[in-house]
Amino acid sequence: MGDRRRSREIALQVLFQTEFTSSLSGDQALGLYLDNFEATGEVRDFASQLVKGVWDNRAEIDSLIQAHSQSWKVTRMAFVDKNILRIAVFELKFLGDHIPFQVALDEAIEIGKRFGSLESSAFINGVLDNISKSLHQ
Repeated sequence: MGDRRRSREIALQVLFQTEFTSSLSGDQALGLYLDNFEATGEVRDFASQLVKGVWDNRAEIDSLIQAHSQSWKVTRMAFVDKNILRIAVFELKFLGDHIPFQVALDEAIEIGKRFGSLESSAFINGVLDNISKSLHQ
């Protein structure tokens, strides 16, 4: 597994944890994770960038997801799917100059296959495809 994939998976796990522990910020949850699990400097740095970026832009990211997810409210989405989408949308919207669309999409789908339900990858693909079309207009 590559360093970037490992960073995305850490970011997913940290953001998932914040769904259950409202007293923890993204930075605090990341700190707890990294205190207990090993990660190289590059993995830590990119995971930190993802967690901080999603955490700081959550309202804008969720609004974009909501606008492009047909018949699904963000508040009713599975926590895993929602946070995979948040990470991918952060990459598409805020890191698009550094991370190609197809890479962000493929990574989100693969992580969805590993951590989500049987339907997660198709759901993630559909929502991200709609979002990417709107961002590239």
